[in-house]
Amino acid sequence: MGIGTKCVQDGYRPGNGEPRQIPIIQSTTFKYDTSQDMGKLFDLEASGYFYTRLQNPTNDYVAAKIASLEGGTAAMLTSSGQAANFYAVFNIASCGDHVVASSTIYGGTYNLFAVTMKRMGVEFTFVSPHATAEELDAAFQPNTKAVFGETIANPALSVLDIEKFAEAAHRHGVPLIVDNTFATPVHCRPFEFGADIVTHSTTKYMDGHGAGVGGCIVDSGKFDWTKYADKFPGLCEPDDSYHGITYTEKFGLEGAYITKATAQLMRDFGSIQSPQNAFLLNLGLESLHVRIKRHAENGLAVAKFLQGHDKIAWVKYCGLEGDDDYEMAQKYLPNGSCGVVSFGVKGGRAAAEDFMQKLKVAAIETHVADARTCCLHPASATHRQMNDEELAAAGVSPDLVRYSCGLEDAEDLIADLKQALE
Repeated sequence: MGIGTKCVQDGYRPGNGEPRQIPIIQSTTFKYDTSQDMGKLFDLEASGYFYTRLQNPTNDYVAAKIASLEGGTAAMLTSSGQAANFYAVFNIASCGDHVVASSTIYGGTYNLFAVTMKRMGVEFTFVSPHATAEELDAAFQPNTKAVFGETIANPALSVLDIEKFAEAAHRHGVPLIVDNTFATPVHCRPFEFGADIVTHSTTKYMDGHGAGVGGCIVDSGKFDWTKYADKFPGLCEPDDSYHGITYTEKFGLEGAYITKATAQLMRDFGSIQSPQNAFLLNLGLESLHVRIKRHAENGLAVAKFLQGHDKIAWVKYCGLEGDDDYEMAQKYLPNGSCGVVSFGVKGGRAAAEDFMQKLKVAAIETHVADARTCCLHPASATHRQMNDEELAAAGVSPDLVRYSCGLEDAEDLIADLKQALE
């Protein structure tokens, strides 16, 4: 099936006389006739549900759809994109381990890695998304457990060379984790270029309406954990908390990673997406293939307008000819990128903030990538915890405005930008 058909049809197929729409199983618990029946679930000897903190049927329907869209073998929903990125890394890296990450990642993710997870004993080395193969190799350590990057960085909008990062990761026997939030599987499927794990903030384009916070992790099922069993004992050695089950033996390469993340991390941290939010997410997924094209069309139109305006210092949009990442975008995003445009207003930070206050269609929000156009000054908001050196490494200048094109008419967005600038 094509990607559009998958957006509409996959994940849930009703039987005769069953609900056409995914049912919302808004229940914390599930009944069983005997303790033995429930015990099999706790021992991972049977499939089923016993407590929504770990799994819920509504969530699993939607996770299955996203797995299909990405071309993966298993997926799980989380309460947010932050939770998804944390679980994705912490599932294979713990105290004393090391991870290589692109420097131009979302500010919240950078803080998660550089501050919070560092306090947990996981060290990160940040490299340029344009690093050479030699520079990438130099970043690895004997205790490196993963490589992390974003398909389209937020808000730097640099495009990750997925194949190069995947090759480097695989040379050192570790998986590549890619946050594919901005591109969505409609415009890029990182597994096709060698990535091993994909994450999403489903809050963004997948939901598309600013209605529900959520995240998702998808496993390609292709990384051979057993080949590097000494690096990944959590997957390749018995888990004492589940009576000695070895995940790779019990669930194979296709299911080991997600099963471990569910059985251990979701059990202990409990960052579950609510069934109601999963239902809203599915409504968004049903139109994702239509919406993302309009977002990208608006993004390109706005980028072209800004590029020619005398009060704009610079424009960053990978779909714009002449952009530093244009050729990379043609390789990984040939059908369009996203609706987010980053640009600088002449006059620096003060001019950028003054311009934003004059916008009438676009709202100033700590959000991005939904039906309504919004904008943000990252240096004052999502990235304000960074110092000037860290901001520069993340591709965030003091004058940067992140402008997220919604589904409005491009002509109206351009008119609004024009009046605010003039």
